[in-house]
Amino acid sequence: MSTPHRLERAQLLPWDLDTVFFFFADARNLEALTPPFLRFRILTPTPVAMQAGARIDYRISLFGIPLTWRTRIAVWEPGVRFVDEQESGPYALWRHTHQFSRQDGGTLMRDVVEYREPLGPLGQLAHGLFVARTLDRIFDYRRDAILQLLPGAAASRQ
Repeated sequence: MSTPHRLERAQLLPWDLDTVFFFFADARNLEALTPPFLRFRILTPTPVAMQAGARIDYRISLFGIPLTWRTRIAVWEPGVRFVDEQESGPYALWRHTHQFSRQDGGTLMRDVVEYREPLGPLGQLAHGLFVARTLDRIFDYRRDAILQLLPGAAASRQ
């Protein structure tokens, strides 16, 4: 079995830790943080009671192909981190760690995604041809969307 790929991103956000953490912990915000080209929809009734063991079902469209995806919250540490792991979906492995820490002037948010494509050598070829670039596009969109969405979240929590 091949070594998983790793995607890491960090972003300093000018909001307090609780506001940032609970914004990301609310599954209803996932659609707004996901680029429209994926046609992302949550299938699980919301709000989702976030805790270790919670499962969330989604539907996405990848290159025009509709796919369902189920993740399980493997780790839940409010205000610190949570980890979602794919139980079924497009990857052979998907483990997304969301980490949060207080920093001067706001919150440092880190994403670490370990992933592996299915289909062995064919999956590796797909990674080089389009998977890595697509994931970069998704996380670039997310980085920019956060800055547009969080000001409203911060105001609504006061």
